[in-house]
Amino acid sequence: SLPAKLINGGIAGLIGVTCVFPIDLAKTRLQNQQNGQRMYSSLSDCLIKTIRSEGYFGMYRGAAVNLTLVTPEKAIKLAANDFFRHHLSKDGKKLTLLREMLAGCGAGTCQVIVTTPMEMLKIQLQDAGRIEAQKKLMAAQAQLSSSPAAAAAAAAEPAVERRPTATQITRELLRSKGIAGLYKGLGATLLRDVPFSIVYFPLFANLNKLGQKDPNVKAPFYVSFLSGCVAGSTAAVAVNPCDVIKTRLQSLQRGVNEDTYSGILDCTKKIWQREGPTAFFKGAYCRALVIAPLFGIAQVVYFVGIAEFLLDLLPKRQA
Repeated sequence: SLPAKLINGGIAGLIGVTCVFPIDLAKTRLQNQQNGQRMYSSLSDCLIKTIRSEGYFGMYRGAAVNLTLVTPEKAIKLAANDFFRHHLSKDGKKLTLLREMLAGCGAGTCQVIVTTPMEMLKIQLQDAGRIEAQKKLMAAQAQLSSSPAAAAAAAAEPAVERRPTATQITRELLRSKGIAGLYKGLGATLLRDVPFSIVYFPLFANLNKLGQKDPNVKAPFYVSFLSGCVAGSTAAVAVNPCDVIKTRLQSLQRGVNEDTYSGILDCTKKIWQREGPTAFFKGAYCRALVIAPLFGIAQVVYFVGIAEFLLDLLPKRQA
């Protein structure tokens, strides 16, 4: 049933995000840093420096936004894919690869309604620590320099900046730019999520079928988990260039001497010219590490059907 699908998708998203959020934070910070302003050299370096400067819970900055909105996002994504698969297979025939891809395309298009504002807010909170750390480093370097003016400017720099909350960012965006402010980077989000779903859902469905002994019986949970991991990581790496562009476009604050972008083409051109083609794969392994368990867990919860179990209890309790 649709309620069961929505509940399953929501539970799956909550469990998955809680497990992998620190890696997602590292991915955002690695993707946003530009040549000449590198704060982190790798995933482990980013996490270690984050814990040292911001504490353990610094790794979960922006998690509240993600946990709040991931339920409708994953629910829409998984339920929409099932909806389109169902209607594309009404003739009773097995879905062709093209129809599976069309179903994934529909699911990816539907989910951006929630994904875009969620990612917009999450990125601001995740990247704030990197910008603060960069400012502190610049201040320390200025103090060590021989210039009295630079030393005075560093001394005037506040030791701790007030960190904005998701609510404050939302209010400011709505006040200054209206609802369009929360949907900055919508085109880049579509450019990432639609191809991701086109790759992910058909690949998952076909890998999961390999573990089914009977077409009418669900595959074992470990098959669904491994299928979700493999399909998720493959799709994540495939669309990582689009994710880098989306992350850059949705970042409202920039570090010292970092580029600003007017759109997808401008962002693509500047990254290619100033950082080289390898910059489009910044954070790719982080993204694979995030997406693999996230979608593995999501598919296990979704296919095991926790919601069906919970909903079945309601009539019994009433009786």
